[in-house]
Amino acid sequence: MSDQEPITTLLSAGRPLLSVEFFPPKSAESVDTLIDAAQRISACDPDFVSVTYGAGGSTRDLSATVSRRMKNEVGLNVMPHFTCVGSDRAELGDIIDEFYAEGYRNIMALRGDAPQGQTEFPVTKGGFKYASDLVAFIQQRYPNICMGVAGYPEKHPEATSLESDLDALKIKTDAGASFITTQLFFENDAYFDYVEKVRERGIDLPVVPGIMPVLALKQIKRITQLCQSELPRSLESKLSQVEDNPAAVREIGVQWASDQIAELLDRGAPGVHIYALNKAESAIQLINEARSRLA
Repeated sequence: MSDQEPITTLLSAGRPLLSVEFFPPKSAESVDTLIDAAQRISACDPDFVSVTYGAGGSTRDLSATVSRRMKNEVGLNVMPHFTCVGSDRAELGDIIDEFYAEGYRNIMALRGDAPQGQTEFPVTKGGFKYASDLVAFIQQRYPNICMGVAGYPEKHPEATSLESDLDALKIKTDAGASFITTQLFFENDAYFDYVEKVRERGIDLPVVPGIMPVLALKQIKRITQLCQSELPRSLESKLSQVEDNPAAVREIGVQWASDQIAELLDRGAPGVHIYALNKAESAIQLINEARSRLA
């Protein structure tokens, strides 16, 4: 089984990367629909795709299924998400061994979210409490795996301050991370200010901005409330005026994201990671527009 290309190799080429994130559906019956979306996006030749776990690790098996099918059937360079949720060290070791044996060479290493209804992260007996512990564990086991870690331009919801969150990021990167992907944001100044603070901490890894196109107002309000990201008043006002017109909401949301991506690339971001919400049309549009700008 052939090994996949490390994202660090792609980043070292010096060109901005374009990537897409998927989340597994809640049922096995919906996997084919997601694979169809991935097939369509693959025609745009993204540099890699990532596949998440559900909250609390609730879709772990489906995540593995989706990752395998995207890698083996669609031919994509896949970065599975890997979390501390629900597994002790031995189980985590078995999972990463399996990933490695199947040819994955990129992992998004995360602590993971607490299961729905719980406000505090439950540490599994014999497991890890922090993403930095997981990063160090993987790095020691497989030093040639490329690991992404999460960054939060508007701070992690559980962090007491951005400064303490940056302290945690420094520990994660020192443990063996290869690059940073940010949580979604809607004002680019938040990203550039964050990168400056990251550099001041002595962290010189690529910081890839994560961009989510707004496809529905209620949905994005729920997401921004969950991750405590700010939805700009100007964008919310535009969306509110056409809330009952899904096509108009999508047009405004995708255009906002497209404008963000254009500025990010113009100002030297190392790429863009698109949180596609499993919708092929918006992801394809954003990738194509970004590629035309880079041509």
